[in-house]
Amino acid sequence: MTNILEVTGLNKSYSDFSLSNVTFSLPEDCITGFIGINGAGKTTTLRSILRLTTNTFGTIKLFGLDMENHESELKNRIGVVMDDGGFYDELTMSEMKNVIAPAYSSWSEQDYKSYMDRFSLNPKQKINTLSKGMRMKYALALALSHKAELLIMDEPTSGLDPLIRSQLLTILTDYMKEGGKGVFFSTHITSDLEKVADMLIMIDHGKIVFQEEKDTLLENYRVVKGDTKDLNQENRKLFQNIKTTDFGFTGVTNQIKEVQECLPEIVIERPTIEDIMLSNIEGSKE
Repeated sequence: MTNILEVTGLNKSYSDFSLSNVTFSLPEDCITGFIGINGAGKTTTLRSILRLTTNTFGTIKLFGLDMENHESELKNRIGVVMDDGGFYDELTMSEMKNVIAPAYSSWSEQDYKSYMDRFSLNPKQKINTLSKGMRMKYALALALSHKAELLIMDEPTSGLDPLIRSQLLTILTDYMKEGGKGVFFSTHITSDLEKVADMLIMIDHGKIVFQEEKDTLLENYRVVKGDTKDLNQENRKLFQNIKTTDFGFTGVTNQIKEVQECLPEIVIERPTIEDIMLSNIEGSKE
């Protein structure tokens, strides 16, 4: 499988936070979810990949080319949707488009008008009058109107109502049907990724925790419920994390066979992506 994006040894330091040797890859024809709680390093990683930050160390390759030496060419092939938009609020959407479009050699006015119609956006409307959902749709219309081969999106569904979130996920699914594309989708709303993601990458405290196919990850982990009196020092080690109440315990494990052998009376359930994410975070603190 060809990789669209390869990040190797990415480091970036602030006074109170740092990315530490961040390494991962994005396969072609995959929607890759980038998960982690707020402050885990998702936005810093994305901004570093796009060279929007300074004093960043590491290697970034897109489509097999080094970002440092081919930045202009590669950015022409990327569609970017950032949480803050980066628009001039006093301009209309049409005026903002006229600022952005000349930067792309493959800009398609036909695609732009098609997406504006699809999203029911009025190009004469000023950007500072747009709701968060409308701003996100506008950013997506711009990102999709220059034949982008990779979409990089930072928290695109944050703060959106369920209907608009669902529409956005449908658009991403349609985009991927063209083939030879990729989506890198950072979010802490993991329920969205249950529906569309093929691959998941988790970051916590500036370090990559795992990169795994979503279906494999969901198959390897289980939520376990049982009687607290059956727990002991040894079988607790089989869990990523455990929460206990007067009514029993709930734990998450990726060693379900071993757990079944020593705790035969348990109830086993399939986890959500959020269960897996939180178990890795809480487990690392224990």
